[in-house]
Amino acid sequence: MKQNRLKIIHDKYAPYWAIALVVLVGTGLSTIWVDLGAFWKGYVLDMTGPAWNYILFRGLFTSYTNNVWTRFFKPKRTLTLFLLVCFGIETMQYLNIYDSTFDLWDLLAYVSILIPLFFIDLKLNKTK
Repeated sequence: MKQNRLKIIHDKYAPYWAIALVVLVGTGLSTIWVDLGAFWKGYVLDMTGPAWNYILFRGLFTSYTNNVWTRFFKPKRTLTLFLLVCFGIETMQYLNIYDSTFDLWDLLAYVSILIPLFFIDLKLNKTK
């Protein structure tokens, strides 16, 4: 019975997650095609990239499935992994491990959409 309830609630919100995914991907990739200034070029992809990947990794945009992938990528674990990767990238930039520019504001950009998505996902997950 609980499995059926999980599926119903997940599937109910999947179209909204799919719309969010399309908007985030479209906005993030448009930073390559359109120049709308320094903020647009410097931070928008950092804001949208982790957020759209969160939706992808969690499988929120598609019908419910219960498999190894979805059991591993629970909301808290997914957020933790994404934060480690994002902050790891900035740490490597700070240490000049690869040719890039360290920007402390990137850390805020990474979490600006990711954290609100996480809380929405967590709230929806609690109702399941």
